[in-house]
Amino acid sequence: MNFDNDDAVSRRIQAFTDRIGGMKKNDQYFYNQPIEEIHGGAKVLVGGREMGMYASYGYLGLIGHPRINEAAKKAVDKFGTGTNGVRMLAGTLTLHNELEETIAHFKHTEAAVTYSSGYVTNLTVVSTLMGRGDYVLSDKLNHASIVDGCLMSGAEFRRFKHNDMDDLAKRLGQIPDGVSKLVIADAVFSMDGDVIDLPKMVKVCKKYGAYLMMDEAHSIGVLGKTGRGIEEHFGLEDVVDIKMGTLSKTIPSVGGYVAGSKELINYFRHASRAYIFSAAIPPAQTAAANEAFKVILDEPWRVDKLRKNGEQFISGLKSYGFDTGLTTTAIVPVMCGSDENAFVMTREAQHHDVFVLPVVSPAVPEGQARLRATVTAAHEPDEIQRAMDVIARAGKQIGIIK
Repeated sequence: MNFDNDDAVSRRIQAFTDRIGGMKKNDQYFYNQPIEEIHGGAKVLVGGREMGMYASYGYLGLIGHPRINEAAKKAVDKFGTGTNGVRMLAGTLTLHNELEETIAHFKHTEAAVTYSSGYVTNLTVVSTLMGRGDYVLSDKLNHASIVDGCLMSGAEFRRFKHNDMDDLAKRLGQIPDGVSKLVIADAVFSMDGDVIDLPKMVKVCKKYGAYLMMDEAHSIGVLGKTGRGIEEHFGLEDVVDIKMGTLSKTIPSVGGYVAGSKELINYFRHASRAYIFSAAIPPAQTAAANEAFKVILDEPWRVDKLRKNGEQFISGLKSYGFDTGLTTTAIVPVMCGSDENAFVMTREAQHHDVFVLPVVSPAVPEGQARLRATVTAAHEPDEIQRAMDVIARAGKQIGIIK
């Protein structure tokens, strides 16, 4: 295909080509870097250099855990590397059933179902549940997969102000009686690290008769005394109707899940396109995810250490003068202002062996570019201090802090 024509598609592609080319010319392009090795979750080998990893979603440091690795190896020996099709027609491995039982136990629900990716999970759940004539209400800062699922469903799509339960109530009150309503929010927001006000959201949903769905991609293993997530965090039990999560962040595997009532999960098994028309999670990844949930419960010190590491990182960066927004979790935005500032900050950090990445427009509004930095339970306090020192030197160099 020729992209040299003067049409909308060609112009779009050319604009990105020019932007990426300019970043590479100025030594500001650090996306898609080949990682040669992962050392314990806290360090990576890139271009022959060992770097501290501060862009990982592996919050509990479970990548490379011997129990999880062994479970994956045994699964390959027993089942091979693939599933040869969809579960409904090609058969469900006993491993898949075991994983779903483990998830249901972990989330205190009757049942669970898994999908091949977290993105696809949100896409299929929302579009399977909701349709024309229904209403879906989504927090303004929800993940793109939620937004895409809402749009794909064909339902009336409304956004409410970020973490603003008064605005949610106002919008629910504008919906006619007798129609189905679904409210969806991230438990921990992936770009800002703040936590949804679940207690108030539950009250609003009950008042207006709306179903409630939580995306716990960044809260499993992070929130709650035992890492079970946002309900445990707030001391609530079974207040969320649809409990969605991923298997590719705290859980060092791939895929997504939904947990809930038996009726709900049975419906998804027979009506959601991502289950009916997409291959199942491979055996090794299924076994790895299954073992990871068990490790979280068997090694509660990881959750506690993550919390302490997050507190050190946030308070330390603030003491240097950085704006870290409203975060209270392991996701710590280091606000830079302009896209250019974020690129320069990244370059200086990477040149000093701190692996962080910038998030710039259009992923965030112009003027709100940031380093989206993370810590994990694999980091030690002295490593975190060094990373903060490097980030602070870069911030002073370009005038973000004094």
